[in-house]
Amino acid sequence: MPFVHALRAQPPAANTSRRSSRLRRQVVPAALAMPLLMAACGGGNGDASAQQATPAAACAELPAKAGLAVTSLSTSYVAADTKRPGGASTGSFLPGHCVVTGAINPRVGVDGKNYAIGFQLSMPDNWNGRFLFIGGGGNDGILRDTSLSSSISVGTPSPLGQGFAVVSTDAGHSGTSASFGADPQARIDHAYNSYDKTAVAAKSLIATRYGRKPDHSYFSGCSGGGRQGMMFSQRFPDYFDAITAGAPAMRVSSGATVAAMWNTIQFNAIAPQDGAGKRILSQAFSNADLNLVANGVKASCDAADGVADGLVSNVKACQFDPAVLQCSGAKGADCLSSAQVGALKSVFAGPRNSAGQALYAGQPWDPGLAAPGWRAWTLGSSTTATPDARYITLMVDALVNEFFTPPDLTFNPLTFNFDTDPARMEAYSAIYDTYRDDKLAAFKQRGGKMLFIHGMSDPIFSAKDTMDYYERLAANNGGIAATKSFARTFLVPGMNHCSGGPATDNFDSIQAMVDWVEKGVAPETIAAKALPTNTDMPNRTRPLCAYPQFAKYKGSGNVEDASSFVCAAE
Repeated sequence: MPFVHALRAQPPAANTSRRSSRLRRQVVPAALAMPLLMAACGGGNGDASAQQATPAAACAELPAKAGLAVTSLSTSYVAADTKRPGGASTGSFLPGHCVVTGAINPRVGVDGKNYAIGFQLSMPDNWNGRFLFIGGGGNDGILRDTSLSSSISVGTPSPLGQGFAVVSTDAGHSGTSASFGADPQARIDHAYNSYDKTAVAAKSLIATRYGRKPDHSYFSGCSGGGRQGMMFSQRFPDYFDAITAGAPAMRVSSGATVAAMWNTIQFNAIAPQDGAGKRILSQAFSNADLNLVANGVKASCDAADGVADGLVSNVKACQFDPAVLQCSGAKGADCLSSAQVGALKSVFAGPRNSAGQALYAGQPWDPGLAAPGWRAWTLGSSTTATPDARYITLMVDALVNEFFTPPDLTFNPLTFNFDTDPARMEAYSAIYDTYRDDKLAAFKQRGGKMLFIHGMSDPIFSAKDTMDYYERLAANNGGIAATKSFARTFLVPGMNHCSGGPATDNFDSIQAMVDWVEKGVAPETIAAKALPTNTDMPNRTRPLCAYPQFAKYKGSGNVEDASSFVCAAE
């Protein structure tokens, strides 16, 4: 992993491959761009045509000027006014920019496969002096489209379109399978080395292209990208001025993957059987059953923020017991079976070993559990006994190939032993997970700023884990008030993994970082909205409040409008 949703609760579109991301833009090979531009201007005569040719020429010259060791580079120049996917809502057009595709330290692994740390860097003609590293997700293995926005909030303006130089990396391997785990160096690259090498190379290329280093450097990512952001704050604390760590996979190679196995076992045990006696995981709960639970959560917790609006904003006040939904007799449309209630209690309490020791945080109760993103991870939609839940298709792949040391490709997740198997994950967790450093001393001393953002209905990385980490961080830095000087947490009610769900899941955390670093304006709130396409609450606006505060209704005003809410602690 580094998971995600993997961008946009990981919609497939966000995980664009090298080839598809390049096809999205009208790319002109840099070597051809200058004569093409000159021809368009009526030949090579005149100052105007020479000026127009300069960015393309500079792009073409980069590989020869770069001077990067053990690195191959190729460039393409993209003409200005290229239409972006997403239309006007995301900033319709891109500026002219140079796209550099690189491969660092190409080698053959112990498994006989070819490896290299791949990266894509886009540099606009009119650079604003800012550098942005966008994080990855899933098992990585792809170059994310640097013309798009960060994964934590799809639909916000393109940073490249705003003048940022933007880089992404494949994390040291090609392809989204975790089979690279057979190579020890690939594991290290995926944990931290590829990000270090990519950041250093990108800044060097920026200095070569523009004649100066970035004025300010930022990182933004979600899921696996959130883990990567935390990793930078710990291993390389002087690389970035500010970091957004969305739904951080801070203990993915230990606790969160253990929870995925736990949840799968609980749900599978109560799922109906097919004709051959095999369980159909997706049918453990119907959509109607999940809506019943979501409505129960709302009935119990929604009004604790001052208004029943479908959002459980006062998260600490929510104490829901699914037993209130249990049928008194046979299973019916308006109640849950005792087996369903028991499975929910086990899943939301979190995994434990036979001694009762907690192995990962439980999940908070939130109405977003009825949204498609929650089902996609936990239950899937397969109508057969071959499950397609991401707990199986993504998490098990990572577990058996990378998180277990050594790999165990024949492992059956339904036989996970919660007493002994977590120990098999500790060796890799020591270099991969980021939950242990709860001081961030060097990052704080250097003046770095950190934003944690987490959806309350995230089914893979629990918002409770982020809250726990932030409270530990605060305890080590003089309390929450003092900690807010360099690190803040924002919870998003209703949001699934990085996006989606009945939530105001559209917000510009990158601008929040810029304002904090460059203007000294710390974010007390982040303006959030639901896009017009949100079927639950289209166009609704809300303030995301710095934890532990939440958005509380003032007692009057339009409940669809952020101006009717104030941040409160209780």
